Amino acid sequence: MAEQVVSADTGLAQRVLMFLGIHSLFNNVFSFLDKTVRSWWITNWLPSWCPTSQRQLKEAEERMLQYIKSKFFKQFVRISDNNMLWTLVFKGPMESKTPLVLLHGFGGGVGLWALNLDCLSQQRAIYALDLLGFGQSSRPHFSTDAQEAELQFVESIEQWRETMGLESMIMLGHNLGGYLAASFAIKYPTRVKHLILVEPWGFPERPDTGDQDRPIPVWIKALGAMLMPFNPLAGLRLAGPLGPTLVQTLRPDFRKKFAAMFNDNTVTEYIYHLNVQCPSGETAFKNMTIPYGWAKRPMLQRIGLIHSDIPITVIYGSRSSIDGHSGNSIKEMRPNSHVEIIAIRGAGHYVYADQPEDFNQKVVQICETLS
Repeated sequence: MAEQVVSADTGLAQRVLMFLGIHSLFNNVFSFLDKTVRSWWITNWLPSWCPTSQRQLKEAEERMLQYIKSKFFKQFVRISDNNMLWTLVFKGPMESKTPLVLLHGFGGGVGLWALNLDCLSQQRAIYALDLLGFGQSSRPHFSTDAQEAELQFVESIEQWRETMGLESMIMLGHNLGGYLAASFAIKYPTRVKHLILVEPWGFPERPDTGDQDRPIPVWIKALGAMLMPFNPLAGLRLAGPLGPTLVQTLRPDFRKKFAAMFNDNTVTEYIYHLNVQCPSGETAFKNMTIPYGWAKRPMLQRIGLIHSDIPITVIYGSRSSIDGHSGNSIKEMRPNSHVEIIAIRGAGHYVYADQPEDFNQKVVQICETLS
C-alpha cells in the first residue's frame, strides 16, 4: 500500500510540473546534477566551493568539547576495509559497570553530546562515536539497497565493539542512532543490556494518505518530486560560501540550545562542517528512506525480533513534532518485556540539548538499574 501511495504521489507531482511546462527541464537538470553529485571528483571539488575541510571540522569539534571537565581521550578505531570510527572515551570511576554507548542522529556528531557527557560519565564508562559516514569517521560508499546499507551501519558498530573489547553495552541512540541501535539489538542481542531510544527515527510505517485528516498539499508533493534525486542536505553544499550563514539563519535554535555553554556561533559552525563533507552517510540515509522521510524498512515491523529480556526505554520531547505513538506501539507489541516511555517536558526533538538536566537525570536513573 505504501508503494502505491508513493507512486500516486509522484505521478500527481509530475503532472503538476508538466502543467507548469517545466517537467522536462527539471528532469534534465536533476539527471545532470545527480550524476555529478555521485561522481568521485565531487569529494575533491566540494572543499574548494564550500569553506570547509577535515581540519576545520576537527577544530570545530574541539571547540564544542572545550568545556568538558571529565577526563577523556579520543581515538580512531579501525574496522574493516580500512575504515575508522572516531570515538570519545570516558572511563569513569566504575569501569566494571556496563558502559553506555551514545549514537548520534542524522547529520550529527559526537560534539552534540557536549551538554551530557560530564554528567553521564560520573557513574560508568561512556563511549560516543561518529557513525560510519558521519562526523570524523570514514565516509565510504554505501550500498544503494536499504537493507544492505542498514547492515553496513550495524556491522561497523559490531566491529567497533569487538575492537574496543566491550562485552555488552547500554545503547542510547537518538534519531537515526535509535533506529540503528534497535537493528543492532536484533542481530546481536547478547551484546545489548538495555536500549534507550531517544526520539527514534524510522519506526512507524508511512501512513496511507487517504487516511490522513490533512492530506499533503499538491505543491508539497510537486516539491518532493523535484527534490527526490538530491541528498537531504545537498542544498547546504550547493550554497557554497553562503552555507555557514544559511545554517545560522535557518537554525538559530541550535545556538539557543547550547547558550549555557557558548555565546557565539560555535554550534552552528560545527553543524555546518559536519554536513558539507563528502555525503557518505547522508546518501546511505537517503537510500533507506521513501518520500517525506519515512523508512523503507520500518522498525516497528521488526521490533518483535528483539529478545524479550532486553529492556527498552523510549524518550520523547513533549514539544517534539516527531510522532510519539511508536513508544506505545512498542509497549503493546512487547507485553512480556520491560518497556518504559518517558516524556521530557519542554523539550523538542533534540531532547538532550533542549532540557539537558532532565535528560541526563533520566538516563542516569535508567542506567542505575544495571550493573
